[in-house]
Amino acid sequence: MKTREIAVASLPEGALSQDHFTVREVDLVPPGPGEVMLRTVLISIDAAARAWMQGATYRAPVRAGDAMPCFALCEVVESNAPDLAKGDLVAGESVWADYANVPARQVQKLPDIRPLTHHLSVYGIAGKTAFHGLVGVGRPIAGETVLVSAAAGAVGAYVGQIARALGCRVVGIAGGAEKCAFVTGELGFDACVDYRDPKMFKALRAACPDGVDVYFDNVGGAVLEAALFAMNERGRVICCGAISQYDSAAASGPRNLPGLVVVKRLRMEGFIVTDFAHQDATAERALRTWVAKGQIKVIEDVIDGLENTPAALIGLLAGENRGKRMVRVGPDPTEGKDTA
Repeated sequence: MKTREIAVASLPEGALSQDHFTVREVDLVPPGPGEVMLRTVLISIDAAARAWMQGATYRAPVRAGDAMPCFALCEVVESNAPDLAKGDLVAGESVWADYANVPARQVQKLPDIRPLTHHLSVYGIAGKTAFHGLVGVGRPIAGETVLVSAAAGAVGAYVGQIARALGCRVVGIAGGAEKCAFVTGELGFDACVDYRDPKMFKALRAACPDGVDVYFDNVGGAVLEAALFAMNERGRVICCGAISQYDSAAASGPRNLPGLVVVKRLRMEGFIVTDFAHQDATAERALRTWVAKGQIKVIEDVIDGLENTPAALIGLLAGENRGKRMVRVGPDPTEGKDTA
């Protein structure tokens, strides 16, 4: 059979554009031993995908000509692996395509949670990244001030809501007055600072009169620099991402490192969500409890059509999304079916 897939036509040296991708039709053979053929339902759109194009990270680099890798939710349509059967819903490493063959070890069978989008948002990478980074690395205590950048984004929106559920004062950083209003009005943050404001540093000080105890950094660059000045002694800085740096040929870092880390005795630690995979059950239990109690609102941004996947990633890097962005590639196999 044939399938569409989106490949990297050329590696970007600056801002990502549609010209860096190409849609092609390829032959898909039956899955080999230990493989499954997957029909893509939802593709997770993550800023890290842009970093993969810059070279080796925690995974092998993406090369020109490669089908674009991703995390996806899929339906098994053919299995050559003992633990997965036709009709199973799985999530794991795949590529931007309608159908793909992948090793069965790369995917995990999913529990029956509706809607399926929640597997990629609050109970998926976004929610787990927020939980593990904040709780496992930041270790906030009730009454402390938690600051989070990209506060309207997939991870930041959950970080702030989790911190509020834990009894912390929460301040967000987002781009533009409209997003800041969304962060405080819809997500319940105590305050939000516009990073585009020329007086951002002064606004950050006003929003955090008692300083910052925990900073969850999703952006790096100038925002991280400003946040470090606002940190209290022995504060914790959680390094989750650096979206401000991914789409530029001239990346820049904070000028106050390592000085402020030393003077304020800060703990600054990076992490990847898979570091905490052994604690995923704990994260899922907590997240389900907070969602059920209304302490976490699930914010999702779903775009239809495989062909729109490049534009979805480009838009994410430009900050146009609110909440977890994903692309719906194929029909939801659970629609019209009763839950177990």
